Amino acid sequence: MANKTRKRQRNVNQATRPHPYRVLLPLANLVEAEALLPLAEVFVHERQGQLIVLQIVTVPEGRSLSEAAAEASRSRQTLDRFLTDRGQAAAQIKTLVRVAWEVWEGIWETVEQEGVDLLLLGWRSDALPETAVGDLTDPRLAAPPCDVVAVRLAADLAGPEGWQKVRRILLPVRGGPHSAMSLRIAQALAGATDATITLLHATGQHPRDAEERLFTAFASALRSLERLTRTVTAVGDVTQAIVEEAGSHQVVVMGASAPPGIPSGWGGPVLDAVAGGVHTTLIVAKAHLSPPILPAEVEPEVPAWHDRPIAVVVDKWFAENTFRSDEFAELERLVALKEEQDLTISLGLPALNEEETVGNVIQTIKMALMEQMALLDEMVLIDSRSVDRTRKIAADLGIPVYIHQEILPQYGAYHGKGEALWKSLYVLNGDIVAWIDTDIKNIHPRFVYGILGPLLRDRRIQYVKGFYRRPLKQGDKLVADGGGRVTELTARPLINLFFPELSGLIQPLAGEYAGRRQALEQLPFFTGYGVETGLLVDVLAKFGLQAIAQVDLLERIHHNQSLPSLSQMSFAIIQVVVRRLEDRYKIRLLEEMNKTMNLIRYEPKRFYLEAVEIRERERPPMVKLPEYRRKRGLALESAQESAAVVEIIGS
Repeated sequence: MANKTRKRQRNVNQATRPHPYRVLLPLANLVEAEALLPLAEVFVHERQGQLIVLQIVTVPEGRSLSEAAAEASRSRQTLDRFLTDRGQAAAQIKTLVRVAWEVWEGIWETVEQEGVDLLLLGWRSDALPETAVGDLTDPRLAAPPCDVVAVRLAADLAGPEGWQKVRRILLPVRGGPHSAMSLRIAQALAGATDATITLLHATGQHPRDAEERLFTAFASALRSLERLTRTVTAVGDVTQAIVEEAGSHQVVVMGASAPPGIPSGWGGPVLDAVAGGVHTTLIVAKAHLSPPILPAEVEPEVPAWHDRPIAVVVDKWFAENTFRSDEFAELERLVALKEEQDLTISLGLPALNEEETVGNVIQTIKMALMEQMALLDEMVLIDSRSVDRTRKIAADLGIPVYIHQEILPQYGAYHGKGEALWKSLYVLNGDIVAWIDTDIKNIHPRFVYGILGPLLRDRRIQYVKGFYRRPLKQGDKLVADGGGRVTELTARPLINLFFPELSGLIQPLAGEYAGRRQALEQLPFFTGYGVETGLLVDVLAKFGLQAIAQVDLLERIHHNQSLPSLSQMSFAIIQVVVRRLEDRYKIRLLEEMNKTMNLIRYEPKRFYLEAVEIRERERPPMVKLPEYRRKRGLALESAQESAAVVEIIGS
């Protein structure tokens, strides 16, 4: 089953985890192995982890453990032969046989010794009458040292291909500490079986209040996880709501919130009632929590990040939508994909006084991606009135040159990179539009084909950002990863605070990005340094997180700006974030006076303040302009709508 999940798994936690994500599956016999191994493989596959299969050979209390040596040897041989018959390589699954006086003793000892992250247990049922742990009665389940998942298998899913019968999964949620883990499990299983998920919020509150709380907790999941296809809010008896809805589903996934005093540390009235009332497969999750587990009726006001549904969304996006540029180094394949889809591709080069680097950028990209391989259909310099030789160098190399202040002059012109990008949409002709900065000193074709690859590979993706290591020059030395100061000190903290769905983006301010015209033309553009932030927030709002991808472009060496310049960039980015928060909450936060920044200027024997206006203006979506619609062969909007756009731009 795990082989059907076509995920590129580079989980965000893998970089810091000292060992692969480890799943432990204790087994009593081969029947249990046949039933639970496919599910264990789903969890391992999702995290690019390792599966440990464990058999416990028990010895009666008071007898020597050495008496089990022969049985332990037979168990190892039987288990290894079973896995070999399934086509499982030794490197894929680690097998262990432990000898203990009591099963749980052997399990918890293995959890500690192997650094287990997830313990998967079979729960005794009609389909599995004999499991390693029987009825899940052990006091350590109250506060387990790792995540725990228990499975009570129903008869309809028993057998080698049983899990492939799953088509609908019910996910009851109450916003407790196990909600995020339950969502991860449901999402992974749905992806492996091509199933859909119904989100059930059963509560005793007023329906409107209940729906509002559901949306607050799971809004990001509902927007971004395609497997969540239906939501149900039931007011009244929680158990009855779950039992009634479970009848039309093959699997129920829910969290275990056992009140204090439960001897097993696992059950509780709700779980016991659900287990007794449903006849479908039941998967119960209990997350490992550092602080003591709260009673079910007491919910933490602000759950930790990993306990929130948004963590599932961001981790899933990061694993599936983070690419490496070398994945697309086979240019023949990219050209074939472009031709199959009948697409044209344009590259815009925004520039202001870049005579030192612009020539090498143009020559490198033109030779590799236009002359040797026809990946690009056009490359255009979008200049912002450079006073050096930038435009002449580009023209001498046969590249069309535009001055952004002279494009669509009837709408005026502002200073700033965002203004140049907005106007470049009018002159560029491709179905896909890419932009890269022209100050790159270590230019390589990957800066272009890297950001185009995901768009050509996956039609769902609308917008691609690059990321890279950015050495910072300090004197004559390059400090690795010292660049990106505005990214780390301003952009990413603000994104994490207010737009956490975008928190997986490594360099949201990177100057190398590409998008589909049909998406870009629908987006407003901020005119200055805030353009990258604005585009990301607006793509998220209009097309969803899965429409965004990021690509590792390795390393980028360019001009490092001074701290006063970086301070102005930060000021502009903050304006954009505040503007989008104003749009979200329909409230005015930023007054005109806040758009002037006092810069500290230093001169010999004195320092002083200089007030500088830094105003991030917002251009409307290019598709709103009548001139653009005529050029692209689109039906014109009404005269009233066109006049309104002209009036907005003029103001």
